[in-house]
Amino acid sequence: MQQQTSRTQLLQLVSFLIENEEFGVDILNVQEIIRPVDITRVPNAPAFVEGVINLRGRIVPVVDLRKRFNLPQRERDKNSRIIVVELGDKIVGFMVDAVREVLRVDPSVIEPPPELAIGIDAHYITGVAKLEDRLLILLDLERILSEEEKHHLQPLQEATEAEAS
Repeated sequence: MQQQTSRTQLLQLVSFLIENEEFGVDILNVQEIIRPVDITRVPNAPAFVEGVINLRGRIVPVVDLRKRFNLPQRERDKNSRIIVVELGDKIVGFMVDAVREVLRVDPSVIEPPPELAIGIDAHYITGVAKLEDRLLILLDLERILSEEEKHHLQPLQEATEAEAS
C-alpha cells in the first residue's frame, strides 16, 4: 500500500450496514449519527419515509434505507442508527442497520459502479472501494431522493411543525 499518500488526499467516509452490505458516504455530508428515537408517522408520506423526529427543535424526516432499496424489513435493534445529513437546504435522517466505522480511503482504490449493481438502483452508487478485506459501496445521498421526493419531504416538516406550535 502507498505510505506516501498525504492525509489530505484521502477520502473520509462513514461506513454503515444494510442487509449485510457495507455502504459508505462522505463524512462531510454527515451532520451527526444518532440512536433511533420516537418517530412520528405522517399521513400520506411516501412509503419509504418512516416519519419525522424532533432533533433539538428541528423537524427531520427519516427515510428508511431498507424500504428505499426495496429490501425486507427487520426489527430495529441496539445497532440501528439514524444518519443525519444535509441535502441541499434540507436536513434528512437515514435509518440504517448499523454504523460500522469512520475510515480513510485512498481514491485510487475506488472503481466505477458495476453495470449490474447489487439489487440497488445503480444511480445511487458513485463507486465501489476495494479495501483489503471487503468491498465498500459508495452512495450519493443526494441521488437517494429525486427532486420530486425531496419536495414531498418539505410539507411533512411544515405540517408537523405547525401541529407542534
